[in-house]
Amino acid sequence: MGAMNSPRFAPAGLLLRYAGHRAAFDGGPGAEPPPGRLDAWLVTDEQSELRSRLRKLAAAHGVRARAGDLELGAVRVRCRPVAHTSHPAYGYRIEAQGLVVWAPEFWEFPEWAAGADLMFAEAAGWNRPLVHAHIGRPALRAIEAGAKPEAGEWGVEGRTYSLRVPVGKDQW
Repeated sequence: MGAMNSPRFAPAGLLLRYAGHRAAFDGGPGAEPPPGRLDAWLVTDEQSELRSRLRKLAAAHGVRARAGDLELGAVRVRCRPVAHTSHPAYGYRIEAQGLVVWAPEFWEFPEWAAGADLMFAEAAGWNRPLVHAHIGRPALRAIEAGAKPEAGEWGVEGRTYSLRVPVGKDQW
């Protein structure tokens, strides 16, 4: 759940699995999806320092690294802009029987992420259930000092986060 040049963690990435579909979000060397078919590889920054490596990794999985929307059966993935740098950057609303947000980089909390059931976010506090991803040097210093986020938790490499659908609804 690290940043580009984190001395401790591989780049932040997410693998979405639903009803036989798989989509990767960001990641990079050391944070690749496991072997197997991918429906898409979505990125939050098409101009990032990792773009050439991500393109190669995505091509090896038979897809193109890109920013954009995606439909995976009953799951809708919506690409949304975030305020981050001097060039376009994005986050994703993953909509099904709940709302998951993948927005590992932003300067201002994106209003389109309000009400998320689970959010993977920039390593900064917010009052929503979230997992802090993109852990760079300032966050590493906080972790080493034993600091805990005011809301949410520090992301853990390799951990699986599941959003469970209430009984009687379609199964995730």
